[in-house]
Amino acid sequence: MDLHVEVDGTSDAPLTVLLTHGFTARLGEWDGQRAALHGRARLVLWDHRGHGRSAWDRRHNATIDRTGRDLGEVLDATTPSGPVVLAGHSLGGMSVLALARQRPELFGTRVVGAFLLATSADGLVPDGVVGRAFELARRLGLVALYLRWLRLIAPLLERFRRRGTALGRWYTRQYLFGRDDADPATVRLVQDMLEETPLPVTTAFYASILDHDETAALEVLRRVPVTVVVGTHDRLTPAVHSRRIAEVLGSGAELVVVPGAGHSVNLSRPEVVDSAFETLLDRVEQRLPRATG
Repeated sequence: MDLHVEVDGTSDAPLTVLLTHGFTARLGEWDGQRAALHGRARLVLWDHRGHGRSAWDRRHNATIDRTGRDLGEVLDATTPSGPVVLAGHSLGGMSVLALARQRPELFGTRVVGAFLLATSADGLVPDGVVGRAFELARRLGLVALYLRWLRLIAPLLERFRRRGTALGRWYTRQYLFGRDDADPATVRLVQDMLEETPLPVTTAFYASILDHDETAALEVLRRVPVTVVVGTHDRLTPAVHSRRIAEVLGSGAELVVVPGAGHSVNLSRPEVVDSAFETLLDRVEQRLPRATG
């Protein structure tokens, strides 16, 4: 299946950064970081299957396990040698963790750092009463039935879908932004980007995102420097998930919590994200063998 990939820089660069975007977005969400890191490293960006300009195939391939394998294929095709830093936002961060589980031999050898932005290592089902109710519904088969129903009606909903509505902006503002980072132009930018992704793609991925578990991969990431960034008001991947990741990773991880920011922190607070990214690259470069000659 064809995946859309863009590359800035030459293959002989001393360091490559491979950026993986979030759920229902596209590689354009990294435009700010792409500009900030230009000249600092070779950059590789790609669109998830069904997102942006990448192709779409069967629904059962819409899993985090598959996006991890897609990420590995992009890495192999674009950067067969040389050190690489993997960056992932939301679903992109989950894909980085999936790749770490699938191919741990890459980490500490070819993969020399990771930037995890507004993501989670385990399922996004809430704890407490809501979590217990969800678990009961799953045991009764109601969750699977609901997800199957969503996938069945998604093509019909897509046919009559209206984009750019005030309701869509409200939803984007409510769930993708935080307390005080919702500039109207940025909200509209994110709304337009998210609404590009067809509903059949969204519903196909939904189950995997809701209930994934890549916590075992965190042990693999302990081999390399990691930066974890999250907004205090992230409603999709709440800050507790990033704190848990950083806690498990220990001293090799730097946790950056952005006050007032939401899930689209790379777009709403680019200066903070760019600075954290630059700091990670500094840490990575300090550990790389120095060129001689």
